[in-house]
Amino acid sequence: MQRIGIIDIGSNSARLVISQIYKSGAYNMVYNQKEALRLSQKVDKAGLLTQEAFTDTLECMRSFATMCKLFNVEKTIAVATAAMRNAKNGKELTALVEKETSIHLHIMSGKAEAYASYIGVINTLNVKDGIIFDLGGGSTELVLFRDRTIVDSVSLPLGCVNLTTMFNTRDEMPPTVFSDISYLVTSRLEKHAWLKDASLPLIGVGGTARTIAKIEQKKSKYPASKIHNFQLTAQAFKNTFKEIRETNLEQRRKLSGLGSDRADLILAGASVIQCLIEATGGKKIIISGCGIREGLFLDYFAKTSGQPLIARDILAESTRNILMLYSSDVKHSEHITALALTMFDSWKTIHGLGPSWRRLLRTAAMLHDIGITINYYSHARHSAYMIKNARLFGLTHKEQVIAAAIAGWHNGVSRSYLRNKAYKYFLSDSDLTKISQLALLLALAESMDYSQTMKISEIIPEIRSKKTASLTLKADSLPSIELHQLKQHLPWFGKVFNMELVIETCN
Repeated sequence: MQRIGIIDIGSNSARLVISQIYKSGAYNMVYNQKEALRLSQKVDKAGLLTQEAFTDTLECMRSFATMCKLFNVEKTIAVATAAMRNAKNGKELTALVEKETSIHLHIMSGKAEAYASYIGVINTLNVKDGIIFDLGGGSTELVLFRDRTIVDSVSLPLGCVNLTTMFNTRDEMPPTVFSDISYLVTSRLEKHAWLKDASLPLIGVGGTARTIAKIEQKKSKYPASKIHNFQLTAQAFKNTFKEIRETNLEQRRKLSGLGSDRADLILAGASVIQCLIEATGGKKIIISGCGIREGLFLDYFAKTSGQPLIARDILAESTRNILMLYSSDVKHSEHITALALTMFDSWKTIHGLGPSWRRLLRTAAMLHDIGITINYYSHARHSAYMIKNARLFGLTHKEQVIAAAIAGWHNGVSRSYLRNKAYKYFLSDSDLTKISQLALLLALAESMDYSQTMKISEIIPEIRSKKTASLTLKADSLPSIELHQLKQHLPWFGKVFNMELVIETCN
């Protein structure tokens, strides 16, 4: 077991994230601390960080160092970005931090910062082509990737804090001021031809992007507070930005979804996003809750574990990570999953579901028992809750709810789930029918290893006629416990598929 501390001293805020790597190879976050430093506002006319910046940064780093000690952190990776990168005395501050706290604070180049954000995004969002914008307090990193491979990147010295100071948009933004900001940002963007009319989704990293997502979620009465992989159209953003531009600071502080610590910066930050939409022709914005800190952790994890830096299948990787965190019997889960997928593939003509639903069945089957960690009784319900809220990457919010429902219903369909706002919001009657079918396949699979001995080594699902399906079980000896459990699900099979299920055994 090892604990890793990632420290990110940005231009607006500073964060400490502590993650734990277990003997199984699984990992998760165990501590998170954020401090509002606003270093970009603590620079004098000569381009030097002020004494206030030095004092505040040292105080913050002492706090972070103390928490790392209390959490028994073995490895600390600490970086600073635009504010220290651009300040003439940035290295002087990092030297003082190391002297006072023994933490080596590395000032990242713009390219390195962009790459770390890319690693954090590409391993947590199922997007093949796109443009990442990491909009911070003192800079904006832009990354173009195609086929999940980085093509080009740039760091622009324009962020929500320094633009707010430069154009005095803390309170209001008159049309003329917006025009001035747009001219500055657009002129910078035009220097990079790969941005022009790319017509790719924009992937937003950083506080401004997250804040826009929160505002949109409140407007639409979105049933979840999850930010990562929240998606909105470019037009929806434009409408929201237009509304925000018509407010003053006090009005914005009362705006649902907009925190008071971001109310004075949102106008400048959103202006950058508006310019990006116009420059790239992007029609969709995807919000990423993962960026530089996740990128730095994954880089360290890949180097020490031997795992690839960029996961081939982010859903499979995150599913396995969650499974290893909460289950001591990984082989049983894998066996159940193989059985469920065999039935899915063999009975395609009776359920009619495609590859996307197969992915969801696989996810639900792998994680269907993790709720036992909470309580064996009603563990299906607990598994559903954990799946719905887990850091599963590669699924939309709706898909994650579906996977949770499949696992939650594998002990029987329960309409009480629909009292939950998330289930009501995302799932149609058609979805519920499909979920019931997949939950049945999962229930059958679980029944076939009820003794958790893998006695049934192979199954042969077939369709014998329009009214009859069969399931042949291969086992060295009679799997009596499994047969008893399977027979209890025969009425459910008949109700869901309007067919009789015949169960047979062979050696």
